[in-house]
Amino acid sequence: MKHDGRFGMWWVLLLCLVLVPAQATTRAWLDRDQVPLGESVSLSIETDQAAARPDLSPLQADFEISAQSSNSSVSLVNGVVTARTTHIASLTPRRFGALAIPALRVGSERTAPMVLSVSATPAAAAPRGNATAFLETDVDDPTPYVQQSVGVTVRLFYAVPLVSGQLDLDAPEGASLQQMGKDVQSSRQLNGRNYNVVERRFLLVPDRSGALVIPAPRFIGRGAGGWMDDLLGGNSREMRANGAPRAISVRAQPANAPQPWLPLRDLRLRYVAAPQAARAGEAATLVVEAVMLGATQSQMPELPVPSINGAQVFAEPPQYDETFVAGSPQVKLTRRYSVVPNGAGKLVVPGMQLAWWDVRAGKAKTASLPDLSLQVARGVGGFATNTLAEPEDTGVAAGATTAGLSGDGQRAFPWQWMAVGFAGLWLVTLAWALQRRTRPPTRKQAPTTAHEPPGAMPTHALADLRRVLDNGDLDEVGEVLRGMSTPPSADLDALVAKLDSPPQRNAVEQLRRARWADGDGVAARAALREAFAKGPLWRSVQASRKEVLAPLYPPR
Repeated sequence: MKHDGRFGMWWVLLLCLVLVPAQATTRAWLDRDQVPLGESVSLSIETDQAAARPDLSPLQADFEISAQSSNSSVSLVNGVVTARTTHIASLTPRRFGALAIPALRVGSERTAPMVLSVSATPAAAAPRGNATAFLETDVDDPTPYVQQSVGVTVRLFYAVPLVSGQLDLDAPEGASLQQMGKDVQSSRQLNGRNYNVVERRFLLVPDRSGALVIPAPRFIGRGAGGWMDDLLGGNSREMRANGAPRAISVRAQPANAPQPWLPLRDLRLRYVAAPQAARAGEAATLVVEAVMLGATQSQMPELPVPSINGAQVFAEPPQYDETFVAGSPQVKLTRRYSVVPNGAGKLVVPGMQLAWWDVRAGKAKTASLPDLSLQVARGVGGFATNTLAEPEDTGVAAGATTAGLSGDGQRAFPWQWMAVGFAGLWLVTLAWALQRRTRPPTRKQAPTTAHEPPGAMPTHALADLRRVLDNGDLDEVGEVLRGMSTPPSADLDALVAKLDSPPQRNAVEQLRRARWADGDGVAARAALREAFAKGPLWRSVQASRKEVLAPLYPPR
């Protein structure tokens, strides 16, 4: 019996030795399994593998990992010495929902998987005036429209000098986010405590309508330590701050919105420089400025080039200036135009118009500029005799339409006016026939260049030629040269036939060869600049006279 008891005891001891290695020696846990978005949780991993460190890379997709540390402990239980190491890391969720924490490898072992529930409810902000560092997030429009520029401002308040630091704000799903400009530093006093403030501005553009959550900003840095840190051998201490996420509601594009879609808080147009008079063939400068509140350069439409009857318009590239005004993005566009009248007379420059959507009032608006009326003086050269057609008077047209109606609103009978017109035509025809019978036949005179039809005026001036020789291509140079003749030439052959200067004709021939890849474009430009430095020299066209044959039998 004693032998059997001893044998059973040895079996129990052997079973214990077999079961001990089977027990889990590596485990992981969270300080809590539910957390609001913007707050962090503490992940602890304990192992008896002294040289092993946990692989946290699978967590980087859903968490911001920071403040990693480790500590070791040794315990003596029943004469057995056990050494364990605990690794601690701070996890800040990047989004809300059920976030899975997979099994993490630690040396030759793995931890058990876990799930963290993250709610979209904003975390409570740090008490203002009491925390060493805290964050604030401001949004200039909590209910923007889709594709509207939203100004997001993140402010970092810190009460101790910073040695280093990093401020981050992730882009939300369904929107683009980019930092605008440089950080702005200032100081404030809150609850009797002085704070330094770093203000960072972002531009948010929603891509779709619906609910949108801006993630909580995060700050990790180190501040200058106090006397206790110096006493313990350190000269800095870690600083951390998490802000609160912001939820906004994005509205869809209205059905009656003007196109292209331009949602703004404000839009203003003005003339920076406007000419009061002009001269035919010479450029007059017109400068227009557009200021848009709630937009960036990439969202601004290009200011159009006005179409002016009786003038050529050349636009320079626009100039942009982007700023932040009261937390909202603002862009100022300035564009310069050169207006070259084709002749003397009255020239009307139509005012510019831009349709946009007022996000504050929720309705479509149009920004416009008034028309400009210029008195154009006569020019020189080919522009000395050109005149502009009189602009149509809408008021007269309206009066004529009204005069065509009787007092009771019915249209008067037009046959009376038709009868008067036919009678006048009949009288004119009768007078012409009698005059033709009484006057001797005359020889037909050849037309002269002194009376050209109204459409025969030049379309380009010397200033245009100099401009395209500097910045244009060879096709534009040829077009401007043809437009400088009176009337404009149909092709380069007709242009050469009208030129009186051999160097100018030779320069045009070089242009022709360069356009057909049979010549040197650089040499052609140089020849054109030299030959046409003072303008083209045209041949004088004289009226052809019909030669009279000598009499067959001369008088004796």
